[in-house]
Amino acid sequence: MDGAQTGYGTGTDLPEVPYEAQDTREVEQLLRALEDAAKRSPPPAYTVRRNRFSVASSKHGSYVDSWKMNDWDYKRKDLPTYARGLFITRDEHKQPSIVVRGYDKFFNVNETPDTWWDKIEKRTQGPYEITLKENGCIIFLSGLADGTLLVCSKSSTGDRDDGEISHSRAGENRLEKQLEQLGKSKQDLARDLYARNITAVAELCDDSFEEHILAYGPEKAGLYLHGINLNLPKFSTYPSVLVQDYARQWGFTKTGLILMQDIGEVRSFLESAAETGAYEGHDVEGFVIRCRMSPKPGSVPYQDYFFKYKFEEPYLMYRQWRECTKAIILERTLNIKKHQAITQEYLKYARDRIAADPGLGQGYCKNHGIIQLRNDFLAHMHLTGAEAARFELVHSEAARAKVTKDVIFVPIATIGCGKTTLAIALGHLFGYGHIQNDDITGSKRPPRFTDMVLDKLKTHRAVIADRNNAQRHERKQILEHVERKFLNATMVALNFVHDDIDAIRAVTHSRVLARGDNHQTIQAGTEMSKVVGIMEGFIQRFEPLDASRPPDNGFHSVIDLSPTAGSRANLEVIVTQLHKLYPNFVKEIPPADAMDAAVEAAINEYTPVLRHKIADRGKNNSPSQPPKHNQPVKQAVKKRPLEYMGVHVATKEVISELERTFSHQKGASYRFFEQLQQAGRVQSHFHVTLMHRASAKERPELWAHYSKMHADAEAAAAATGSVSVMPPEIGKLEVQLERLVSDARVMAIVVRLISQNANAKADDGETQTWTCVNRVSHITVGTRDDSVKPKESNDLLVRWLNEGCTEENGIADVVFEGKPTLHGVVRGVLSRHV
Repeated sequence: MDGAQTGYGTGTDLPEVPYEAQDTREVEQLLRALEDAAKRSPPPAYTVRRNRFSVASSKHGSYVDSWKMNDWDYKRKDLPTYARGLFITRDEHKQPSIVVRGYDKFFNVNETPDTWWDKIEKRTQGPYEITLKENGCIIFLSGLADGTLLVCSKSSTGDRDDGEISHSRAGENRLEKQLEQLGKSKQDLARDLYARNITAVAELCDDSFEEHILAYGPEKAGLYLHGINLNLPKFSTYPSVLVQDYARQWGFTKTGLILMQDIGEVRSFLESAAETGAYEGHDVEGFVIRCRMSPKPGSVPYQDYFFKYKFEEPYLMYRQWRECTKAIILERTLNIKKHQAITQEYLKYARDRIAADPGLGQGYCKNHGIIQLRNDFLAHMHLTGAEAARFELVHSEAARAKVTKDVIFVPIATIGCGKTTLAIALGHLFGYGHIQNDDITGSKRPPRFTDMVLDKLKTHRAVIADRNNAQRHERKQILEHVERKFLNATMVALNFVHDDIDAIRAVTHSRVLARGDNHQTIQAGTEMSKVVGIMEGFIQRFEPLDASRPPDNGFHSVIDLSPTAGSRANLEVIVTQLHKLYPNFVKEIPPADAMDAAVEAAINEYTPVLRHKIADRGKNNSPSQPPKHNQPVKQAVKKRPLEYMGVHVATKEVISELERTFSHQKGASYRFFEQLQQAGRVQSHFHVTLMHRASAKERPELWAHYSKMHADAEAAAAATGSVSVMPPEIGKLEVQLERLVSDARVMAIVVRLISQNANAKADDGETQTWTCVNRVSHITVGTRDDSVKPKESNDLLVRWLNEGCTEENGIADVVFEGKPTLHGVVRGVLSRHV
């Protein structure tokens, strides 16, 4: 694919070069959001870090700040930015400027809900630009105002403190050589980059500097230019054909390009290439696909979008060999997750080679000699990389093909990972049995649990052994017990990989607290003070699966799952892997809507029959107040109080008016609205708050009046036998949209409540106008993240009234043309808590 290109012409056929100058206010809003998140105490659910680097070559002695977040945070929907590689500075006038802008973080197919194939097929549009995923270190190139060339790698620039050459310095050295051959200077490139307001994104691939997984010898080494991004808060990038043209102008190595128009053709091409893990006879890591995406085609504009398709093999096998080789050199514990047979053969060979040549080991730990040792082994075995990756499969394929029943799934998890939801969903899809450990009381629970699993296996093709199995002794118990009693069972580990404890802790805590008392043991709704300690105990005791040694090498297969992913994503991973591993057990993958329905049913239908008191678990494991005949305990339902009185308007109508307004105006408010949509932060329901119970002390008579109106409406509905999940309607009025106001944190619509239809009957039969206690009647559109509460709309609108819109306060407003009027319904909204 070197330099390959289809579908584009050349020369005068090139598309127009994108250009957009930076908007200082937009950059200031982004910078303020990053600074707020970095300084916040306690910190938000994600982590923002700033590192400052001086630019020694700059005439002004300037600095740049690198902003970054943890890799796992980029799956969130509430980040200030999704740029990976973001450097910001302030000029001599103290104005902020983005000097380096990397890609928005993009994910592998099926890695997130947004990259499921069904979403990609529905939400994206061509042309689809397919480029090889080069295997080196990323280099960012940009120009400063004084003609200085800024060279960065990931989130750093400049030299290392230990004297070793840094990635950015190695990239700059390589760049100097290619520019010298063209008779151009770094200043020439810097000025061009600055004039275009762009960052050139390249991959330094050079085995003489550092080896990775794939080989880049002298004939292939270079700076592979694969992207050009505009230095803007939003993600905006050049078409690949313009990237290739820029590479030609400045001496970069071109990244191969294939152009396709149809997503079905793209998928077929990728899946075909994945069968061998190679392209045009060479092992590759995978492909990056560039296109345009809209979360709501037809109503939300399309924008630049990337996703990737990484080959599992032989790339992952090569990476495992590299890490295992370093482990034996440094005398560390081996971690052989897959390909055990061929990896053990490789390690025998590697040990002999390293023992005979100590220099090989020293170079290997500095990332030299990795590829040669691997190639020598493959030649020794007379195997290609693809054949080595299939070594295990070929030897065990026949045995797995015989599996049609008697499968036991063993989760390896902590509380809140979603194992019960997955178990119930698998039951809906395939009729598998399900045994929950928490349904068992009394003594000798482990063997009784396993006996129940085996009993269930007599009437079901498969059973999920639903307990955490977080420690090795628990896995040892079930594996040995099954082996003694049922030799033919196939044991499959559902391994929730605990690779980032902080992220897992945050996600599982939020899940458990959200489900309240809907669990046998963890009643977060009523025993919240004890829940966190119990969950933390499980996490601290968790012992990761190690398939290279007992007891975990007793599993026939391991399916890795993500504790932070949703149950729907993990269900698809399980089903897909089972189809690959045991094609006669899961003969075909169910359609997406069937998996959707299975997860929805699992979430909505599950109610625990037996409940344990947390305090009793360590004593006799007996349930609290065991129900008769195994029926749920009926509890008195307490009435929830009134939370607020509001005027509710149709979501579809509000969104329609926002999009109509933004179709004519593209300023800072539009950018923030786009950010809210992309992050899923636009409210799902819209209302004008007339009065919240928090204001009851200031306006007791009005709150009493609204409370009575709500109670009377409930009584009237009950008297007529009307049953609804929606609070009863109390009145109607018109809501006029006047102006949209926003800063970097919250967006709200200033509204006018039109009084001619805004009357309700008071106690004496006279009409009474509805009263809004807020200084400005408004609808909250959305907030930047969970740390920004909707009530901040009040503070924003007060500042807007007092200060107006200025660069200093970052407030922007947009007038609704024609001031549209929407129908509103007055209803009380109940508190979530009794």
